[in-house]
Amino acid sequence: MAWLVTVVLFAEALGVAAVDWFLGEVVHRQQMSLAGLDADLMATSSKAGGVVFGLYFALCGVAAAAVAVRDRRPAGLGRILLISAAVVHGLLGAFAWGLVGWPAFLFMVVVLGLIVLLLTTYDAEEAGPDHAAQPPVTPPAEPSTS
Repeated sequence: MAWLVTVVLFAEALGVAAVDWFLGEVVHRQQMSLAGLDADLMATSSKAGGVVFGLYFALCGVAAAAVAVRDRRPAGLGRILLISAAVVHGLLGAFAWGLVGWPAFLFMVVVLGLIVLLLTTYDAEEAGPDHAAQPPVTPPAEPSTS
């Protein structure tokens, strides 16, 4: 499961970076402007946004790969990254429905489901064996006062 999430997040990182870079090139070559904004600034912003978003998804992919390698639930920064990626996919899915259409919405919801499944599955698997292997804790005997 974690390997699938890793591959999907790395593919998405490359896709997002490539699409934003392409859009930046289109704006730059056609010298498009929106409400008087500088075309070069818009092109550079699109490329920078694509790189930043691509690196974010790649970092989330690294967190998912760490889960796959360790075969334990994510902890600390990795868990925060994967939860934030789930939230981002939920928001992007909501926007994709109205702006792009149902295929993009379906992709975002599938990735959201995979991330949530990764987060919840490893929690359940870790809770079972660890709690069963530990002996019950008994309190120490109190000294008698008589």
